[in-house]
Amino acid sequence: MSSTITDQLLEFARTTPPRDALAMMRLSLVDWCACGIAGAREPDFAGFKASALSAGTGQAHVFRGGTAPAATAALINGTLSHALDYDDTHFAHIGHPSVAVLPAVLALADQTGTDFAETLAAATIGVEASILVGIWLGRGHYQVGYHQTATAGAFGATLGAARLLGLPEGQMRHALGLCASMASGIKAQFGTMAKPLNAGLAARSGVEAVLWAAQGMTAAEDGLAGPLGFGPTHHGVETAVTPGQGPWQITTISHKFHACCHGLHAMLEALRDAQAEGTPIESVTISTHPRWMSVCNISSPQTGLAAKFSYGQTAAMALLGHDTGAIGRFTDAITRDSAVVALRDRVTVIEDDSLTETQAEVSILHEGGAVQQLSHDLLAPMPIEVRAAKLEAKVSALIGAERAGALWQSVESGDRKAFMEQIAAG
Repeated sequence: MSSTITDQLLEFARTTPPRDALAMMRLSLVDWCACGIAGAREPDFAGFKASALSAGTGQAHVFRGGTAPAATAALINGTLSHALDYDDTHFAHIGHPSVAVLPAVLALADQTGTDFAETLAAATIGVEASILVGIWLGRGHYQVGYHQTATAGAFGATLGAARLLGLPEGQMRHALGLCASMASGIKAQFGTMAKPLNAGLAARSGVEAVLWAAQGMTAAEDGLAGPLGFGPTHHGVETAVTPGQGPWQITTISHKFHACCHGLHAMLEALRDAQAEGTPIESVTISTHPRWMSVCNISSPQTGLAAKFSYGQTAAMALLGHDTGAIGRFTDAITRDSAVVALRDRVTVIEDDSLTETQAEVSILHEGGAVQQLSHDLLAPMPIEVRAAKLEAKVSALIGAERAGALWQSVESGDRKAFMEQIAAG
């Protein structure tokens, strides 16, 4: 019988991640935690957290205090860390890897007392697996309406959690099979509180699937790729992947430096180079890959959350000097700002299938006829030292310099308990 992606992932789960993959995971670990600390301050999610915590206490820490059983902690931390939509992304499958995988792995590490090195390795395996499953499912899966962060992410959370607990291959296989019945999430939730909930549900599914399998619960031998499995029934196209061979996908993770949907970032980076012409802007034309037209092209957002999914809104904000890297700028009020709305209404977004999903082109027409042509590609090489410096600035802006310093120190020293203390602190 030919090998399937499930067989490949079971073998991959035992792999020792390479140094460059672990280095990127460390950066994403800090980025994820800072996003969760800041996201936990969002008042809209207070009721959600309180309700989830009412299920009972446990050994796993949650953002801004409290402990819960591992599955509940994964649900809370996954949701809160994606609340701001400011966490890392991978464009190979259009998903947010860390918010689904890290909450699951860290919750179980809290419960088991696993050391930092093995926790980091399990997280790296899980993140890599989530990206690989997303690639395997293919773009059609995403385009038809499934949220890869939640679907592929749940399988990554399961594999990472199974690696952390050291499940034997048979139980690991059943855990993936159990996950196949739970992985879910739709793009209709974009722009609502249910989008971050998708990440939390994926993390919780990973924990539950692994814990149930460890207690002897069985599932289909290949619930991911087998007949009537997740892939065949969820518009998967079974794109070939090679886990552990060649450069790891995690090394090309894209971190966010604007507090909005990553589909907008190439355009916003291009606008960094816009030159003040001294004359009013008559119109702005943005060219983007067709895929983003149904993701982040809300023409007239009415809330700060919806503004994070709007080319016109964010372009107008950037051109008028609003810092799109500041989470505090994305408010309901900014969607009603007269100057922003007036410029937003002069923005046209067109699809261009000659562009990749990481590219954008911007044409700015000024009164009097002056035109600026700008472009950017998010996959342009960025040395890890430059990336780290940009993340240091981002994390400090999110949670303050002192807290950021303690967070970086906990990761650099490999102190998992100190890291979890940063999660739990108010």
